[in-house]
Amino acid sequence: MSKQKTILKEISFSGVGLHTGNKSNVTLKPAKSGTGIIFVRKDLSGSPQIKACVENMVPAEKMPRRTSIENGAACVQTVEHLMAALSGLGVDNLYVEVDSNELPGLDGSSLNFVEFIAQAGIKELDKEREAFFIKEPIKIEEGGASIVIEPASEFKISYTLDYAKSLPAKEFIELAVNPENFQKEIAPARTFCLESESAELKRQGLGLGANYENTLVLDKAGQVIKNKVRFPDEAVRHKVLDLMGDLFFLGAPLKAQIKALKSGHSLNLKLVRKLAEQRKNNSMKTESSVLEVTDIMKIIPHREPFLFVDRITKIEYGKRATGIKNVTINDYFFKGHFPGRPVMPGVIIVEAMAQVGAVMLLASEEYKGKLAFFMSIDNVKFRKPVVPGDQLVFEVETVKVKSKIGQVRGKALVDGKVVAEADFVCALVEN
Repeated sequence: MSKQKTILKEISFSGVGLHTGNKSNVTLKPAKSGTGIIFVRKDLSGSPQIKACVENMVPAEKMPRRTSIENGAACVQTVEHLMAALSGLGVDNLYVEVDSNELPGLDGSSLNFVEFIAQAGIKELDKEREAFFIKEPIKIEEGGASIVIEPASEFKISYTLDYAKSLPAKEFIELAVNPENFQKEIAPARTFCLESESAELKRQGLGLGANYENTLVLDKAGQVIKNKVRFPDEAVRHKVLDLMGDLFFLGAPLKAQIKALKSGHSLNLKLVRKLAEQRKNNSMKTESSVLEVTDIMKIIPHREPFLFVDRITKIEYGKRATGIKNVTINDYFFKGHFPGRPVMPGVIIVEAMAQVGAVMLLASEEYKGKLAFFMSIDNVKFRKPVVPGDQLVFEVETVKVKSKIGQVRGKALVDGKVVAEADFVCALVEN
């Protein structure tokens, strides 16, 4: 797992909004772990805050051709280029202070935002990033456009842009997104429109801050008017940029394979809402953080007679957990261990401890659906026999998770006293 990030110091810049034409001054400020991306309207009474989250996204039909957020009467328009920069660079927490209703369009891409963030510097915070791994494929369609998203271990996007007779040829791009190729391949791609659309956009009150420098205007032959392209396929790259910005409203880095055809903000927003719904449905968190045995069996494959955890009473996914095992004379191992002197085998105590650790790791979004295999057990100590009538309480915590290896420390207690402890390492593998 990687750490959450913010910027090292605040930085300010100014510009004109692409659609409103309004001038705005922006200051980016560091934020602590778990804050998210918070927009602050400094020009409004009380400086209202708007969190960049799915619930605050403005419906596409209300503000078309851009992504906007609102909270009550406070609104900030055209935030997708900044959100794409934050997504591409892995910045999770930030305050964005703005004194107008639209962010500056700057050069029409994410490049200037990336440069400002680089000037401010990026620093790691104390908490881990919790990636969102989707579990079931999703497909949505709208007016000849479509997006298919499928489970994957990394963030991949393929996009096909096909304007039929409006462009001379289809444009296609496919890449695994990371900070390096985002800055090089996606961030510099500018927004665009067809020359045939420009008059209608102006009539609708859109594009009032657009010009031939910050917007690529394509003629009937697909040639750029009064400008030069940065990439031969700059239009499709900008579509990927917009998609990345919209997806970052999920509030977590996404691990998925995305295949998009002619999608825009309207379809992107529908996808984001579907993903948020899937995440909510798949989440097993409850207010009390209790997992009953039926929940446990959804996470680890163990079954009777080799399931030794009755309940998880407390869990912080991927970090720590507490589980219990009620030891009774009916447990099968007492038949031979030992007749006339029932004592719970030490190896089963360690196994039960490891099962609690497996639940803790595999219940997290990143490792759901995988298996945990023992690789090593160290520092095992048994301090007191465990007998029928005892309630074992297992407390486990993650020491380190790196790639597909989990290192866990645990102890078993009866009546508040440690009866056993161990360190173990497991491999997190595909089921």
